[in-house]
Amino acid sequence: MPVYDLALCDVEFPDGRRADIGFKSGRIVHIGAVERSDEVVRCHGMLLLPAATDMHVHMRGGSQVKKEDWQSGTRSAIAGGVTLVVDQPNTVPPLTTQLRLENRVNEAISEACCGFAINAGVTPGADLISLWSAGAMAFGELFAGPSSYGETLSSDELSKAFQIIRNVNGLATIHAEEVGTSQPDTLVAHNDNRGDQGEAAAVRKVCQLNSTGCHLHFCHLSTTAAIEAVLEQRRLSTGPENKLNDSGGPCRTSFEVTPHHLLLSHQDFAPGDTSAKVNPPLRDKKNRQMLWNIWDLIDVIASDHAPHTVDEKAVSFLDAPSGIPGVETMVPLLLPEVQRRKHPVSSLIDKVSTRPCEVLGIPPAGFHPGERADFALYPRTITRVDPDELHSRAGWTPFAGLPAIFPELVVMEGGIIYRGGEFFNTVGRWFPGKGYPLVD
Repeated sequence: MPVYDLALCDVEFPDGRRADIGFKSGRIVHIGAVERSDEVVRCHGMLLLPAATDMHVHMRGGSQVKKEDWQSGTRSAIAGGVTLVVDQPNTVPPLTTQLRLENRVNEAISEACCGFAINAGVTPGADLISLWSAGAMAFGELFAGPSSYGETLSSDELSKAFQIIRNVNGLATIHAEEVGTSQPDTLVAHNDNRGDQGEAAAVRKVCQLNSTGCHLHFCHLSTTAAIEAVLEQRRLSTGPENKLNDSGGPCRTSFEVTPHHLLLSHQDFAPGDTSAKVNPPLRDKKNRQMLWNIWDLIDVIASDHAPHTVDEKAVSFLDAPSGIPGVETMVPLLLPEVQRRKHPVSSLIDKVSTRPCEVLGIPPAGFHPGERADFALYPRTITRVDPDELHSRAGWTPFAGLPAIFPELVVMEGGIIYRGGEFFNTVGRWFPGKGYPLVD
């Protein structure tokens, strides 16, 4: 009689050891030599990593279904080794009422193919308490600088929101930028209009407004100046032993960096190429290298997956929306780059799997008891990103032609959901936030 539902045999673990791994009833039950399994997959020469959690995606849907929907967006995630995504609330309309949040959850339940959570929008007059009790994972991104479909909050509005969010022990995620008054028509001008010192100043200002000690998570930081502003606040607030989920300290902080700010610069594109228009902007090559120089200090990598159609991008630079698709390419692009730069693969796992879940307060994917049995199996072969092979409805990518390693097989809750380009048994699971009244 079979002992296991699924066995992955002769896999390579992140620490270099080789073993079999057996799954039963959605959990890892054995690592070692596995016998008698319903399904056996031979994995010689492949690397098994915990699946990623992307805590910053825009799955669109609703009136924006031409850009993306929950099925296409979560299939794109799965094909990139991501089994849990956190959707941002600047939808159309924004998720600023309990009914809208509940409708968004129901939409995702009916369409999503992987795990998902949904953040609540923060605007003047929004009932944050009801949004929290309706299952919001976190609040925001709160806009301390304007961006697509985002309403900028004043200093007073931000301060009041932080107080409410702190009172429910929630998490506030922040889009921090200072934006100039010019009308940029090139990537360089866009960079100048949303400069590095303005990003750092916005981070410092937001921290100063947080008098009650709300946990702040800064989204998509693109410069070392902004990251240093976060680290400076962390040192002042909690000292060298700061922990992401610690309840003490006047201002708890964490932050994320995107793959596009690590891998792309505006010098890689023609001056008016709208496919590279994103907020915060792509910086120059020197800044990109400086981000790699502080790789070990980065808390989280998140994609800021923000798909737009080809037609929406095929307009003048000034009129083109900001944002790029990226959930499917996040881990596949970073895996060979981390190896090339001789960073340990464990550091990548930490940033895309472990620490996002620590920030959110949910179990990570991993090999230990209590962790989610979600994994991705990667070959050793490096390919190139081909837009025609990706699953987002956007149908394009600024990463075309870059080296990548895409997963051959993805496991979620102990069962295969993706293998060799084909999807299986892909039913999404909702991860509500801590304010949701769970019933045993």
